Amino acid sequence: MRIEYDRDTCIGMFQCVAEWDAFSKDEDAGKAVLAESEERDEDVFVREIPEDEELDAKFAARVCPVDAIRVYDDDGEQVV
Repeated sequence: MRIEYDRDTCIGMFQCVAEWDAFSKDEDAGKAVLAESEERDEDVFVREIPEDEELDAKFAARVCPVDAIRVYDDDGEQVV
């Protein structure tokens, strides 16, 4: 499972930070940061989700008020 985070879309509500510790606050920029991620496109960050953290990652995606976070299964289908 993988997660994609669009930092440009992020409005800095930081609800994802409360749901999954892979997200942290960058209060200077007013955006969340996704740890251990790689920038795939401009301001889109991607990383694999450890199996034991999949539920937390899904919750982080669900609580994002602007849908800046998407979760995909191993077949590439979006699940959140």
